[in-house]
Amino acid sequence: MKKWNLLVLTLVLSIVLAACGGSGEEESADEEGSSDNGNLGEEELTLSYVEWDSEIASTHVMQKVLQDEGYNVEITPLDNAVMWQSVATDEADASVSAWLPLTHGDLYDEYEDQIEDLGANLEGAAIGLVVPKDFPAESIADLGDQADQTITGIEPGAGVVQASERALEDYDNLSDWEVQTSSSGAMATELGQAVENDEEIVVTGWSPHWKFQKYDLKYLEDPEGTFGEAEDIVTIASQELEDKSPHAYEVLDNFNWTTEDMESVMLDIEEGTSPEDAAANWVEDNADKVSEWTE
Repeated sequence: MKKWNLLVLTLVLSIVLAACGGSGEEESADEEGSSDNGNLGEEELTLSYVEWDSEIASTHVMQKVLQDEGYNVEITPLDNAVMWQSVATDEADASVSAWLPLTHGDLYDEYEDQIEDLGANLEGAAIGLVVPKDFPAESIADLGDQADQTITGIEPGAGVVQASERALEDYDNLSDWEVQTSSSGAMATELGQAVENDEEIVVTGWSPHWKFQKYDLKYLEDPEGTFGEAEDIVTIASQELEDKSPHAYEVLDNFNWTTEDMESVMLDIEEGTSPEDAAANWVEDNADKVSEWTE
């Protein structure tokens, strides 16, 4: 009887110890899951951007990457100034569309203390006056009466438009010229029509842009330096994002690609692929590069 009681006691203790061990494993798993969720942070994100072809490409790529990481990402096209204001006031979490130091320089000066500068996501961007390759001038200083003395611009207030307006003052030979503002899409349409009809045209241009892949173009030299040196496209974030969604902040901080990367997405879109599909195609074809952003 004593041996039987001892056996029963041993079995009971074994069951109790096993139960305690199982509880500890579940607790450990719960803690691990909690840690992962905390790293992800809030799952609703908003990215604002300037509705330029280059920024449509980069913003849709980043939207796709963050969606694959578990976030619900809304993207909002805005005017230059409103885009910066949206990040500075935490209405948007981030933007990958800041052109510095010239194009958005005034806006950076205004909002520098209200945003997080995460550095360049693309280096070596440029702005200037762009013409067809066979245009009868190599420099802004050589312009006379070509293209009806009109520079076809994009949205009013854009940095490249402001620089073009300064060029009218910096270059004596441009005193009779004017900058005609429109939109990025309208400018691209007029450029395409001029190239097709072998007509002279001067447009406000920037690279990366699909037009350099589709047409044979050149920048006019800028001896006065009105359009500045090469620029960077910079990622900016709200000051709350790192605490709100630390993993998203890290992915945005890691985001970095090349002119060729961006232009391939842009050209895909220009040839009829939706921005969402073009971004998804690029992400799928560049998994190694994307993994460097998301590690």
